[in-house]
Amino acid sequence: MPTFVLTYRPPKDYKAGTPEGMAAWTAWFESMGPALADIGKLVGESTVVGNCGSDVRALAGYSVIRADDLAAASSVAKGCPFVALGGGVEVGLLADLPGTPASS
Repeated sequence: MPTFVLTYRPPKDYKAGTPEGMAAWTAWFESMGPALADIGKLVGESTVVGNCGSDVRALAGYSVIRADDLAAASSVAKGCPFVALGGGVEVGLLADLPGTPASS
């Protein structure tokens, strides 16, 4: 099954660590079940190169999921708590580098 990376872009006014926010993230991750391949990590310091949008903050974290296709992965991403708050999620299909063994 294909693997996708979800990268999180919080709205500028997002306050991390609130009980409501933590509950929303926990519920969303639990709803993914076995599709959640890697819960990911938070991103501390970051920078951008090029235009990454001015209405959201820089990269805040990532997760890796398994889904049948980009549409299915995007459907999962729509449940991200940042989306309801005006932030966003970038969804990308992970592919093996040319000349390297395929990952399982």
